[in-house]
Amino acid sequence: MNPLNTALIFATAFLAVFGEATLPGLRQLLGAQVDLLPAIMVYAALNASVTVVALLAVAGGLWFDALSANPLGISILPLFIVGWGIRSQREFILRELSFAQIVLGTVASASVPGLTVLLLLTGGKDPLLGWGSLWQWLVMTAGGALATPVIFALLDRCNRTFGYPPRTESSFRPDREILRGRN
Repeated sequence: MNPLNTALIFATAFLAVFGEATLPGLRQLLGAQVDLLPAIMVYAALNASVTVVALLAVAGGLWFDALSANPLGISILPLFIVGWGIRSQREFILRELSFAQIVLGTVASASVPGLTVLLLLTGGKDPLLGWGSLWQWLVMTAGGALATPVIFALLDRCNRTFGYPPRTESSFRPDREILRGRN
């Protein structure tokens, strides 16, 4: 894991949360806010270490809660659960396929708000729930699903542009002749 990728993940998360809070155009058009943190968590879980996933859950959750009506820190556990769940199964996930990215983005974008509401209800809070909440949940899920491949493409391109390619060293020289048998 290179430091550039970690910095890009955190910068993208910060800009996503800041953009969601300050740019109301999409929220006013759809009647719901699209949350990009679960999509960024999917990318981090598939491309970063457990430490980065945990730090992203804490930092992203606090940034999101500070700029929303959520109690401070309520989003940390849902983000971490999603990130840890994907990270623990990443050997079996075809991360390069757009279809897999959309499916993971759908699951993450549906799970984080659902777990957050569950934590709010468990903690004795009384969130506003109704038929409008279902519309908001569907918009958040669809928006996160569509944003996940875009985030993968954007961050992978930034890594290729600004990072060095891994250097592969081999003791094999292509011009070397291997003699077989007895001389």
